[in-house]
Order: sequence, then C-alpha cells, then structure tokens
Amino acid sequence: MSYPFSDIESKWQKRWEEQGAFRAVMGKSASSKKYYLLEMFPYPSGRIHMGHVRNYTIGDVMARFRKAQGCQVLHPMGFDAFGQPAENAAIKKGVDPAAWTYDCIAQMRDGLKKLGISYDWDRELATCDADYYRWNQWIFLKMAEKGLAYRAKSPVNWCPSCQTTLANEEVIDGECWRCHSKVDPKLLEQWFLKITAYAEPLLNDLDKLAHWPDRVRAMQRNWIGRSEGVEIFFSVKGTGEKLPVFTTRPDTIFGATYVVLAPEHPLAKKLSAGTPQEKPVAAFAEAVARRSKIERTAEGVNKQGVFTGGYAVNPVNGETIPIWIADYVLMEYGTGAIMAVPTHDQRDFLFAKEQKLPMRVVIQGGEGGGEGAYVGEGVLVNSAQFSGLKNTDAKKKIALWMEEKGHGKRVTQWRLRDWLISRQRCWGTPIPMIYCAACGVVPVPEDQLPVRLPEKLPITGEGGSPLAKVKEFVETTCPCCKKPARRETDTMATFFDSSWYFLRFCSPKETQLPFDPKEAAHWMPVDQYIGGIEHAILHLLYSRFFTKFLKDIGLLSVDEPFTRLLTQGMVLKDGEVMSKSRGNVVDPDGVIEKHGTDAMRLFILFAAPPEDQLEWNDSGIDGVDRFLNRVWNLVERLDGYAPTESNGTETKELRRITHATIKRVTDEVDAFKFNTAISALMEMRNAIEKSWGKVPTDAARESVEALVCLLNPFAPHIAEELWQKLGHSDLLAIRTWPAYDPTLLTQSEVSIILQVNGKLRSKITLPKDAPAEQVKASALADPAVQKWLEGKAPRDIIIVPNRLVNLVI
Repeated sequence: MSYPFSDIESKWQKRWEEQGAFRAVMGKSASSKKYYLLEMFPYPSGRIHMGHVRNYTIGDVMARFRKAQGCQVLHPMGFDAFGQPAENAAIKKGVDPAAWTYDCIAQMRDGLKKLGISYDWDRELATCDADYYRWNQWIFLKMAEKGLAYRAKSPVNWCPSCQTTLANEEVIDGECWRCHSKVDPKLLEQWFLKITAYAEPLLNDLDKLAHWPDRVRAMQRNWIGRSEGVEIFFSVKGTGEKLPVFTTRPDTIFGATYVVLAPEHPLAKKLSAGTPQEKPVAAFAEAVARRSKIERTAEGVNKQGVFTGGYAVNPVNGETIPIWIADYVLMEYGTGAIMAVPTHDQRDFLFAKEQKLPMRVVIQGGEGGGEGAYVGEGVLVNSAQFSGLKNTDAKKKIALWMEEKGHGKRVTQWRLRDWLISRQRCWGTPIPMIYCAACGVVPVPEDQLPVRLPEKLPITGEGGSPLAKVKEFVETTCPCCKKPARRETDTMATFFDSSWYFLRFCSPKETQLPFDPKEAAHWMPVDQYIGGIEHAILHLLYSRFFTKFLKDIGLLSVDEPFTRLLTQGMVLKDGEVMSKSRGNVVDPDGVIEKHGTDAMRLFILFAAPPEDQLEWNDSGIDGVDRFLNRVWNLVERLDGYAPTESNGTETKELRRITHATIKRVTDEVDAFKFNTAISALMEMRNAIEKSWGKVPTDAARESVEALVCLLNPFAPHIAEELWQKLGHSDLLAIRTWPAYDPTLLTQSEVSIILQVNGKLRSKITLPKDAPAEQVKASALADPAVQKWLEGKAPRDIIIVPNRLVNLVI
C-alpha cells in the first residue's frame, strides 16, 4: 500500500508558505554567505511540462541544500510574459492577450507550487506588468543617452509568418527560431542596440567564466568572432578608386587571382553600369537579396557569382585581377570585399574551379589546383622578397611591410553585429520614442514612463503593427515643442525583457530605479544559473551585455551576471523529444496523481545526470515509488523497534555507513551528481534494513533520521512528514544539514565471506587489512568450515583481501 502522498504534499506546501520558509532576506551576520540560485524563468504558455519539472527540480535540490548549509538563499520565480503566443491566441480565439497571459501565469504558478519548489513567491514578477516594462523603457533611454540605442535603415531578417523582424541570433539555419518559417531579407528602418561597443569585454571576459560549460563559451566566442587581419588597399583599374579588402591571411596576398564583392556592395552596381554585365549583376544581386545570410554562407552549398566587368589592381605587385560578386561574401563582415586565393582557401577554390578562374600556389607544402586548397603551414613561394619565409612568420612581416608602404593597415574585425530589437508586434514593451515634424526623434521623458500598452488591442493577424492602428496610442504631444507628434509603434524584442530580470528579483518592489543598487550589490552575481543550451548565444550573451552596461552607469558592482551555469538535458520519451504531434507527452499532473510529486521529482533526478538527456521510463518511476514506500515503512516500524540481539560489530558498521553516506551525499549534491547521491540513499536504506534488530535503538534511530534528512532536498514532502513522525516539531526546510563524524568513516573491521569450493559456507569478522596468515587461521578455525573440510587439509586457499576466502578441497 502506498503512503498517502496526496494528503501530505498539500499539507507541507501550505506549512512552508505560512511560515515563510523560503523568504529571502539580507543577512546581518557577516559569516552568513549569500547564495543566489536561479533557473531561467518560463514563458507562461499554460500548464507545466516535464522540461519545466526537470529544470526547476534540479534548482530546488541545490537551493534547499545550500539553505540547510546555512546560506542566505535567494531563489525567486517570475514569468517571461511578453511575446507572440499571446498574440496568436488573440487571433485564433478572439481573446485579449493580457487576459490570456495572466490566465496562463495563474495555471503555471499553481503547477509550480504543486512541485514543492522552494521559491520566494513574494518576489514574483511578470515582464508584461507595467511596473516591470517601465524599467525596460528606462534602460533603453539610458542606452540612447550613451549612443548605444539608435535607429538605422538596414537589411533585416523578416519572418513572413510572425510578420516581424528577427535579430541575427534568432535566425537558426535560415529559419525563424520561434515558428521555423523561412526568413526573408527586407530593408527597414529599425531600432538597434550597439552591443558591438562591448565586443572586446564580452570576448575577453569569457575567460573569467571558469564554471560555464566549455561548449557555451566556445559558442559565444565564435559568435563574437574576433579576427586579427589586414585591410589591404586594392584600387579599381581605370579610376584609381580605393577598394579596401579585409583578410586574415596577408601571407597569401601574392596568390590573389580575383577580388569578390558582396552583391550589396555599392561598387558592384557602379562597376557594371553601362557594360554588358549590368543586367546580370543587377539580377544576381536581386536574387541573393531574397536569401538568408545562413543560406549564403552554409558549408557544402555551391557558391554562385557574376563577373562585374571591372578589374582591381593588387597593390603589392601591380597585377590586374577581375572583380566578381558572389553570394558567400557578406556586406557586414569586414569591408564587404575579399581577395580570393583559391590555392589556399577551400571556398575560393571551389568558386574558382566552378568559374574557371586562375590559381597560383604561394605556400609550398601542398599543391592547390587539384582536389582542394592547401590550408596548412609551409614556406612562401612566388611571393617576391618574402619567398622562403615560413608563412606563419610572413604574416606579421608582410602586414608591417604593407603598413610601411601604405598598401594597407592592420585591423581587428568582429563577427558580432548590433542587436536589432524592433518588432512589429503589440504584445511587448513599447519603444519610448516620439516622432515630431519639428524636433525629429525625441525620447519620452522619464517622468512620463511607462508608455503603457492600450487596454484593447486590435489584433487581426494582418500585416503591420497593431499599435499603429490605435489612434489614442499613436497620437501624442512632443515633449519639447508641445506640438502634435506620433509615438513609435514598434515594440522591443522580448529578449530585452529577460536581459536583466535577474537584477529585478533582488528588489522587485523598488520604485525609483530598475533595482536597488545596495540589494544588487548583496545578491549579485547569480551564484548558480540553470537553463537550456539553446540560450547559449541569445539570452546569455544579451544578459552579459546588459550587466556590463549597467555597471558602466553605476548601478552594479559586478560585470558578469552568472558565476556558474548548468545546461540541463532534455526529457525524451521513446527516444524523441516530447511533443503533442508525436503523441509521446507525459503529463506531470497525471504522474503526480498516480505516484505523487516526490516520486516524480526523485525519478527525474535519479534517471540521468542533470547535463544529460533523460529518457522517461514508467517502470523507472515505479522503482522510485517502491523506494519511498520502503523509507516510509522504516520510519513507521521504528516506533516499535526492539533489538533482538546486540552486535557491536553491526552497530559500528551501521554508524560507519551512516556517516559515510552523509559525506558522500554532501559531496555528490555539491557537484550536481544527484543520481549517484540518490543511489547512496538507496544503499543506506538497504544497510539499515540489513541491520534491523541487530543494533541498539539509538543507532537505528540515528541512521533513520539521517536518511530522512538527506532525502529532504530530493523528496521534501515525504521527508517533512517522516521528520514529524519521528517526533520533531521543526521544519526540515530550515534545519541544518547533517554533519558527519570523520572518526567513524574508517572501516576498522570487515566481514569476510568463507567459501568451500566456491560455495558460501560461513562469514567471519576480522580487522581490516589483517595479515594473510591471520585470515587463513581464522578461516580454518571456523566451525562451519571445519564441518565441510571433514578433517582434511584444503588443496588451495584463495584470499581476496577484505572480501572472501575460498578453500579448495
């Protein structure tokens, strides 16, 4: 019969809330260490799913563990509540996006409370609340004051399904990150944040993040993409117009056989004007404009291009080479122009081979022009005075020589681009800018914040921003000249909201600033952050940018937001990600109804290490269920416990196992090895069962109480109930973590199995690491063994130290 989980879970959730067990307060004691644990907050789509259960249960174990260790723990929860799903619901169901969102928040809050997560609900926030997005607008204005928020006309990524722009980071394999529609390029005037101003510290400070996964740091490092190189001054033949070309390989300059421009490069149209190439160049540029940057630069895709009709002069040797446009060159990288060295760059090689362009080897070590380019190290050839140098040495020498001769200059380029934040949606933070015919673009004064969203939004799904259709919102007065003006109708990308929410949790009721700098100085940085690898570039990079900016304007004392990062694996069923379309979704409510919250939590934690994918297994949760019931039965039986024999060796061994388990679980939880920690608890329960009736009551009670305390972070409801059954009135939620006695960890005696011809016949207890002669003598003297020997001497005695003796007769 199962223990009454449904009764005790609601009971203890209510008790924790009534007693404010998880309320975070700034400690007055200098010895009390702060611990800020945060899981990435959810989008409120309705009921929680198993991915939520795993993410938040992992965090809860560590929050409860650190609290028990005496830390002041901040463990808040909120909702990333702006975004397109609410607008989609408004279109499909005719509901108000705000009402839909708050209804979903209520459902998710209830679901999270059912999990027994140790949140400080007094700090709850939702990014769609005006008292939150007011500070989005304030931060935007501060960025604008510093020249970091600006408006520009630029080719942007356009999602035709979402009817809005996307940042580069939101385009994944040429598709919208949200709806997976193919992304089209479009020319629009948009708002950007100058994240590139922070490229250097964003890159360099990755070295500080020693407790982040290497994979995440590598992804950010590659995205920021620092390139040391040379800007070489080619010139256009016939006009002498300078044509700057960026390269990271100045050692190959003598091997350049053509120049390639991005199709958007202004020189492309100019060179082809009035020539037979004018129409082909224009047609190609138009076709490329309809393709995403991801498509254009993807590996394994044939690169296409067109000759412009113009020629460039290589400044180092005066050679005239053709100028092409090609899809694989992007205007925003470098100068929008490259020199092509097909013998030593595979992409150039494939293009040159396709277009039958010339090739010249300049690094001896492998011959280009065959199956592929040679990209290894070697000695320069065909490179004038630099021939004979190692190419690695020649890079710097050629760069310095070009600077000296005025042929080029050393520069640093970045792959990172400014962050496009404009969205043509209505369920988001209004951008606090006003357009005045007389004054131009004017910021909304701070004392007029927040610029509130209208209560009734005409969301139809048709193109354009719904806000632009609300006259009362659009029409306003210029704060400078007091004449009629109009508001900006774009809203901010929702990643703006999540780029600083962790700071608002430090003081969510603050009314004068986005957060109280004193509270932030106490709690920041977040000690442990938990979330999915899919946010490695988007959210995590933006959060680092905001933190550095807010430090620069004097609100923060830290320049990195998250000290430790754990990226948890996904929850699978039948080898695939759970989804309604696959019909493999496991509903947490159904599992709770059948097994209880604690069993679900324990299985999620036991089935796989946090970083790995987890395969849901119904038989696995049955096993965990049985374990919890066995622990329940242990406590119930303890009440009438009466030892039938008193064995000093058994008592010593049980106490050793108890204290060794306390140490092991402490170490394993500290290292996020929850599955092995739970395995240790199962082994401990077996050891208690094995010693039942053979040890004094106080020894049995010590072990059972330790087991219940150690179980608490993983299965807190049953642990609290069992603690109460054991006669305690205090909450485990606020009780100190059990300590182990180091003097009890050493095993002074061991139980040795005695076998005769490989079959178990008896057991003896001896000092650990007893000499072999003592082990033999004790084995031969054992009455049960003597019976089987029948007075004969064994032919052989095999000893496995501290484990067994096998006598062969």
